[in-house]
Amino acid sequence: MIYHPEQYRLRDQRMKPFIDPDEIWDYLNSVKPDKQRVRDVIQASLEKKRLSLEETAVLINATDPDLVEEIKEGARTLKEKVYGERIVLFAPLYVGDLCTNNCQYCGFRSSNKGVKRLTLSDNELITETKALIDQGHKRLILVYGEHPKYSAEFIAETVRIVYGVKHGSGEIRRVNINAAPFDIPGFRTIKDAGIGTFQVFQETYHEPTYARVHLGGVKRNYEWRLTALDRAQEAGIDDVGIGALFGLYDWRFEVMGLVRHVNHFEAVYRVGPHTISFPRIQNALSLDIDKTHIVKDEEFVRLVAILRLAVPYTGLILTAREPAHTRTQVLRFGVSQIDGGTNLELGGYSKAKKEEQDLSMEQFQINDTRSLNEIMDELIRSGYIPSFCTACYRLGRTGEHFMEFSVPGFIKRYCSPNALLTLAEYLEDYAPEDTKAAGYKLIDEKVEELGKHQKTDRLNEKILQIRQGKRDLYF
Repeated sequence: MIYHPEQYRLRDQRMKPFIDPDEIWDYLNSVKPDKQRVRDVIQASLEKKRLSLEETAVLINATDPDLVEEIKEGARTLKEKVYGERIVLFAPLYVGDLCTNNCQYCGFRSSNKGVKRLTLSDNELITETKALIDQGHKRLILVYGEHPKYSAEFIAETVRIVYGVKHGSGEIRRVNINAAPFDIPGFRTIKDAGIGTFQVFQETYHEPTYARVHLGGVKRNYEWRLTALDRAQEAGIDDVGIGALFGLYDWRFEVMGLVRHVNHFEAVYRVGPHTISFPRIQNALSLDIDKTHIVKDEEFVRLVAILRLAVPYTGLILTAREPAHTRTQVLRFGVSQIDGGTNLELGGYSKAKKEEQDLSMEQFQINDTRSLNEIMDELIRSGYIPSFCTACYRLGRTGEHFMEFSVPGFIKRYCSPNALLTLAEYLEDYAPEDTKAAGYKLIDEKVEELGKHQKTDRLNEKILQIRQGKRDLYF
């Protein structure tokens, strides 16, 4: 069931709200970012220590252009230390846009009466999954409106359908979820379908703003949403994703809210969230918000760099809401996951691509409309390793177990080789010849680099096996 927030209202200490706006503003209004203090905080992050709220406020309040550049450079260095050059790719797949909520920033809001609401049938879901596999995707996030039809049982069944699709040489190996908050039994039902990460974005951590932009539906309950991923953890889902929609309120407060959310998870469950998302508001059907807090490009780059330094081991997701040039710029400062070939229209992946987006059929406007291969090609030629790796998830390296590997920095031993293996699969099965040639040149260079620090015999053997037709090889 979805609709019983009162059953879990302040159920116990673990379920209590943890955002104190006075605490956040006290830090933002009182912390002084002298040059040495900023540099000390950057150094603490480079030593792979998660930052406190006070330390995060130091970075936020550092507005001197030279210090901002030092923060960005620190974020770039930290990303290379923890994640190397790999960039994980995925695609969102909208399953249904029925929704009982009335959110002023969303094209699916319930007050948009002229919108034709759709829910993919089982066959349509299979068709869309095949179309994504034909692009080369291995990782999807299934997206649902908040509606009684999209019960835990419904979501679990759609996950099983997607996992069951085998098409050509490909299949989907990890299914993440972006859906309404559930109670603990509901989350447990979804977990049993074998999902990866469950995302619930708070949208804004500022409760008065939250009330102003959520005018109806269960989502209006700030507390129920804030504690959603505590219930997911209680249900055994140890890979969870948090996020804020930047532009609803002061970006500085939202960054502090995200860091406080991370601190809460680590204090209570001994593991932080698997990912953080930081989308900026984009145009949507009947968009109706106060634009006072729209985030400028230079502020956006700053906040991404600050988040990277604040939470060294949490994946940062940058979506196709942003235009290609912004994505290219921000990748350097801490992003670890992006979507590619994105289409938000229900059933849109299997249709001919439209010249223009139809906002009456999509949740919001996307600004990077490149195909997956166009993005792959640019990443390869820029020296990044595009990755579709799902090894950690399938080998049980999730949640606290993932942190055991990643916090000491050992995860690169697995991530770089596995990224190269999934890149080789893509090159063999989906890439045009020019991308394939550039991709194998990159693979040779990266294997040679790895060979300076570790043995690569097994990696070379697995790459050869992939070229000979084997698939789904990993460490």
